[in-house]
Amino acid sequence: MASASVVFRNLPVIKQSLIAIIRNTGLFVKFMCVLLIIGYALSFSETAVEALSVTPGYLLPPTFWLWTAFTHCFLEVRLWQVCVDLVTLGLCGKLIEPLWGSFEMVFFFLLVNVCVAFISALFYLIIYMCTFNPEVLFSVQINGMAGYIAGLSVAVKQIMPDHVLLHTRTPLGKISNRHVPLCLFLTALLLYLCNLLEGLYTTMIGCGIAVSWVYLRFYQVHSNGTRGDMAEIFAFSCFFPTVLQPPIQVVGDSVYSCLVRIKVCRRPVRRYDVGAPSTIAISLPGMDPHDAERRRQKALRLLSARLNQDKTGGEGGGAWPTLDDSPGSRGQSPLPSSSSITPSTHSTPLPPKSGKSVTIAIPPETSDLPPAQPPVSVSSSSIEPGNSSSGPATTTLVNLEEESAPTT
Repeated sequence: MASASVVFRNLPVIKQSLIAIIRNTGLFVKFMCVLLIIGYALSFSETAVEALSVTPGYLLPPTFWLWTAFTHCFLEVRLWQVCVDLVTLGLCGKLIEPLWGSFEMVFFFLLVNVCVAFISALFYLIIYMCTFNPEVLFSVQINGMAGYIAGLSVAVKQIMPDHVLLHTRTPLGKISNRHVPLCLFLTALLLYLCNLLEGLYTTMIGCGIAVSWVYLRFYQVHSNGTRGDMAEIFAFSCFFPTVLQPPIQVVGDSVYSCLVRIKVCRRPVRRYDVGAPSTIAISLPGMDPHDAERRRQKALRLLSARLNQDKTGGEGGGAWPTLDDSPGSRGQSPLPSSSSITPSTHSTPLPPKSGKSVTIAIPPETSDLPPAQPPVSVSSSSIEPGNSSSGPATTTLVNLEEESAPTT
């Protein structure tokens, strides 16, 4: 009673929110909302419910009520379901319709709802074959947008998989868009086990998730001419927790290989663009520019985090090794600023030079002079001003760092 009073008290706010959501959406979403409200008004007539809902016994041969596969989605028998459908259509339509376009939205809507109708009817036919209970075929009435809502959750997972919905820690970690399809199915199953919801909705949600994933994974045509989305983050195993992903991945790969062999599915085609002079672009099926940009930004964030981690871990490492094994040089820099290598007959190593030096050899001017002595390396620091060598050919080591030093 208290909850009902709260709802009625906040009814104007809810009404304004719904009007604002519907006003900011496209024509397709507005049309679906109008049909949904009309369907809820018709749900008060039992004849309309029977004529618009999918009854497994009537959809299958020999009756073939095929129109119910297109009309069952607009028929909701509970007010809270209508509100959930309107809010979901408004939010998801505002996100998806600008990316897909109106035609793709209409095609996705028809595909998911029609497939949910036939697969659910086939599911109840299998149950009838196991139980021989005719009520399963003629008492169950499939209606509502539960399958399409589940399909929209898969589409949102594909577009924004990393968007966090609940920051509170849970056994699954932070709840993001990638967890919504599984959470939706488990919630419907739990409510069914507690006798709070019909098993029909669990069946529709499961069929909607499966149909929408198969279409978006393998068959959706993109603007760049590719089909499907073969990204690893959109694999079937990613619908489940991390602990369950390896065995599910093995089963999924086996099923996919069998489907490829019977030519129901085909291997992904990778396109290599070698027209660019410096890079080679690899295009995967189903990768739109906005998806590629989102994944590139994610890869850059991961790379930056890894580099920061490596930098933090390498600050406490040892110094670089040096070429000189003498005890005095172990604490020096690995790349000294200067070095002088001169021939010497002494066994004692010369002290390291601090400045850069260049050896200049001056040839003799005349041929009758005595042969030049072997070049001698002389440090610029040992040459006194006004004192020059008396030999016809001298070799002098010039210090470039001291601008006032005399040069020969």
